[in-house]
Amino acid sequence: MKIQHFKTNESGLNRFFGPLEAKIMGILWDGPEMTIKDVQSKLAQEQPANFNTVMTVMNRLVDKGVLQKRANGRSSLYRPTLTREQFLEAQSKELTHDLMEEFGPLVVSHMLDELEDADPALIEQLEQKIKALKKER
Repeated sequence: MKIQHFKTNESGLNRFFGPLEAKIMGILWDGPEMTIKDVQSKLAQEQPANFNTVMTVMNRLVDKGVLQKRANGRSSLYRPTLTREQFLEAQSKELTHDLMEEFGPLVVSHMLDELEDADPALIEQLEQKIKALKKER
């Protein structure tokens, strides 16, 4: 699943989702599958949320392929299709691919510039990946 609108001026999950979508996803990633009412109650701990609004947003997240919905008696239970980690992995991979496709050498150059402040373990991991890529060629 590819999120269509990545927002560079936001942070965290808000880069991929609207504010209410991000809160809903955070709630569902932190807990078991839930009903709309369960999610609405969690949201209400921070600020009141209209049931119909929460329902609409959650069903749109189902349409986007980010949530799964299953019948449970007279209500439905919702859960994320991917873990938070899997989602972030997939989105960062997609973003990196798109950037490389469009800007190639510039992206590599800027990523290398960012390594000046990187964790030494990350640099070591990158070196190992580059060695493995060279052996494949």
